[in-house]
Amino acid sequence: MQTILIIDDDVDSCFLLSRYLIKNNFKVDTSHSGSKGIAKALEQSFDLILSDFRLGDMDGREVLQKIKKTKPNQPVIMITSYTDIKTAVDLIKMGAFDYLTKPLIPEEVVLTIRKALSPESLKINGKETTASPIKKTDKKQSDDLIVRLNNREFLKTKSQASEELYNQIELIAATNYNVILYGESGTGKEVMAKSIHNHSNRANQQFIALDCGTLTKELAASELFGHEKGSFTGAITAKTGHFELADKGTLFLDEVGNLPYDVQAVLLRVIQERKIKKVGGTQEIDIDVRLIVAANENLQDAYKSGKFREDLYHRFNEFTINIPPLRGRKADIMEFAQFFLTQTNHELDKNIEGFDDEVKEIFLNYQWPGNLREMRNIIRRTVLLTDKGLVLAKSLPREMSLKSSEEQKPAFYQQSSKEPAHETEYERINAALKQVNYSKTKAAELLNIDRKTLYNKLKEYNLLKE
Repeated sequence: MQTILIIDDDVDSCFLLSRYLIKNNFKVDTSHSGSKGIAKALEQSFDLILSDFRLGDMDGREVLQKIKKTKPNQPVIMITSYTDIKTAVDLIKMGAFDYLTKPLIPEEVVLTIRKALSPESLKINGKETTASPIKKTDKKQSDDLIVRLNNREFLKTKSQASEELYNQIELIAATNYNVILYGESGTGKEVMAKSIHNHSNRANQQFIALDCGTLTKELAASELFGHEKGSFTGAITAKTGHFELADKGTLFLDEVGNLPYDVQAVLLRVIQERKIKKVGGTQEIDIDVRLIVAANENLQDAYKSGKFREDLYHRFNEFTINIPPLRGRKADIMEFAQFFLTQTNHELDKNIEGFDDEVKEIFLNYQWPGNLREMRNIIRRTVLLTDKGLVLAKSLPREMSLKSSEEQKPAFYQQSSKEPAHETEYERINAALKQVNYSKTKAAELLNIDRKTLYNKLKEYNLLKE
């Protein structure tokens, strides 16, 4: 049995990941700090190490360096947040096998681990293994489609909604206008933003994404504009901000409505002056950045309620695109499903041919509360469980069935006719938190939503516990 060491100071995440890997026939050990993880990695033998980048006592860079110095052939996979993509690429250059971004997708974790432990990968790292190679099969995928998958390109389907979205991409891409993207979680706002970038005259420059929903008040200015060494407690090295990283290219700010109000004021000046100043710095740096922002709430309503600056809203609102939820695009559902099936066949070296009629009917009647992200995850899971032929209904998650549309909706969509929607939502969130002893990770799973959406709701209802 292959052994894995998980280094993560988030006890809940560590527990859930360990349990999943054990179910997938791995032997798992854990450490909740970087120093203890390094000690364990050097004293014992592990087939693979999974390390979070942001640890309480050190960052993943130091963990990787110390492990690789003594064990240069040790496979290490780093776990990073959505905001650390450039760091993750740097870690690969330092010797990490690959990186995974939070929130983790269990199937993707196992797939990446198996790639790292495959005979081909281990041979490259100077280590032999007796593991069985993945069976190769003949796949009927289109080369053009695979290129689009790898480039995160917008999938133009045959529906009128898709046609309208694609026309808006082509129209706005040719300009340098700032763009607001509205859409529910999982509708593909980042893919839409990347497609606008790819169709623009900035396509050969950087596309940098930042999730503002994960930023604390203390970190927001540093992540956006960078900081100088020693500018605040914990600033042990200088940092390049996302605006500087995206210079000459496109910066995508997701969940922009979550930015702290005082940071919004600084951001307004940056957009007006096209200059940034690092936290703790004195020098102004010229920047040329095209901004695309995304929100799942109306920013106009946000500024009217005092949560967002009106002047900043008008700076962003040079062009607006509304991305409809998947349940409102029934004509596209099976085309998206086939798209993700082709992608997963390519990832898993499989040749699953399609979906049987019962699955198609379920897909068309399901409400898809998690939109395209949910569909992608479900199809990856079902393909993993399917050996050959067609995907069958027995491989689908239990919550999917041919029930009525209202029964299928998750907690956030259900409400009694006698109760206001927000009151019902508040009660369901509060009940879920109490049931899992206020573990946000477990509460999000129980409510069938992602952790970021839960965090936003907790802030809205003043349920955050410090």
